Amino acid sequence: MKKTRTAGRLLSVTMLTGALVAGGTAASAEPGPAWASASVGSVDVEIGDEHVVTGEMAPCDVDGPLTAHTAGGLIGDFARFTGGDSNCGRTGAVAVGEASGRRFETTLLKRYGGPVLTVRTFLAKCSTTKDGSLGYVEFGDVTGFTLPETIPQNYRLTIAGGKGGTALASLTVNETVTPKPPDGSLVTHMLHIKLFPQGGPAKGDIYLGTARCDPYGKKPTP
Repeated sequence: MKKTRTAGRLLSVTMLTGALVAGGTAASAEPGPAWASASVGSVDVEIGDEHVVTGEMAPCDVDGPLTAHTAGGLIGDFARFTGGDSNCGRTGAVAVGEASGRRFETTLLKRYGGPVLTVRTFLAKCSTTKDGSLGYVEFGDVTGFTLPETIPQNYRLTIAGGKGGTALASLTVNETVTPKPPDGSLVTHMLHIKLFPQGGPAKGDIYLGTARCDPYGKKPTP
């Protein structure tokens, strides 16, 4: 893990996570080629009678499209992405998905007495072969929340300030989701913001930087 600090501000953090193939669980089925996808992020938020859904922004897939770009812009009246790109591809038996973005900001919590959250740059990447998958995230200069010197996988923190001591939001940095039992696949999010996890005037999720990898091919949609 590499960290660089200047004037007390976190400038660059990189983190690796992995998922190994569990002895033969996936290989017994008809395996496809290694698969990966990525997107700059997504928003699915409800505030009162307003429901804002973006879907995956600038999604790429090793089966196409291999690249995507978003110019960013306002999302509802509470968030802004300032552009991003994704790139996916295969090289031999290796599949890779990567997405990066520039300056994300959300003012949603401010209307309830919370902070403005910003992330200057962010990236999520994964690569996979028949031996398993590896996830990687990177980000620079965050404001509105505090991170420790060492950031583990699935590091969670709470932004307090809701009524009765409830949380305005929960944040997960370097979020890694793997199936149980493990099969070598994983989903990596650089940041996951969950609004009012105990209930409140808003609900939903905001993701920054998402990469998905599966060593045995894309799983069918449930």
